[in-house]
Amino acid sequence: MDLKLVHEVLKRHLKGRTVEDDTPLVSGGLIDSMAIVDLIVDLEDAVGVRIPASEVQPDDFDTPRKIAQTVSRFR
Repeated sequence: MDLKLVHEVLKRHLKGRTVEDDTPLVSGGLIDSMAIVDLIVDLEDAVGVRIPASEVQPDDFDTPRKIAQTVSRFR
């Protein structure tokens, strides 16, 4: 998945804030586990792919780069 698209989706969840590709989101306290669920839904809509919540961990969403890699696994 394109990192640019990840950043566009994340920007909505971070109230317009931009982050770097390797910024820790979960471990840095920028998003929590409930926000991950909403993020997954938005990513699914943006990419047209299903991301089974049972097959991902919070660490898979800890940075924009990891998010792109995680989404790519389900394409």
